[in-house]
Amino acid sequence: MLKNYIIIFLISMVPLIELRGAIPYAIGFGLPLLPSYIICIIGNMIPVPIIFFFARKVLEWGADKPVIGRFFTFCLEKGHRGGEKLQEKAGRGLFVALLLFVGIPLPGTGAWTGTLAASLLDMDFKSSVTAVLLGVVLAGIIMGLVSSGVFGALGAIF
Repeated sequence: MLKNYIIIFLISMVPLIELRGAIPYAIGFGLPLLPSYIICIIGNMIPVPIIFFFARKVLEWGADKPVIGRFFTFCLEKGHRGGEKLQEKAGRGLFVALLLFVGIPLPGTGAWTGTLAASLLDMDFKSSVTAVLLGVVLAGIIMGLVSSGVFGALGAIF
């Protein structure tokens, strides 16, 4: 059981998979939902401060390097696009927009992309981490419900 908890912890730290992949894994292997949920949130949030403070600098540094430049430029452009979309739609409600961007489990949205976008938009650390944390909690709730079959059961009823 400890091995599976370590696996979901590590899965939740992987970019693009994050908690969205770890919670279905946990449910699929019969792990209890609440402890799995907490472990996935912690695993998903650990990279956030590192991304906020260092990812932008590393990506800008590596954008012109021969081997890694293309990938780093792609990551910067993706972060800029995500940030611009957030700012266009949000205006002054950037906190709520970031929360929903991270919280609604769609491909390309999540703690990694949201934190990078917040960093590129020069949001302050405290509010961006709070928005990302609340978004991760929301995404975890949605993924837990989807993985448990709650939405499928509601669809069958109605």
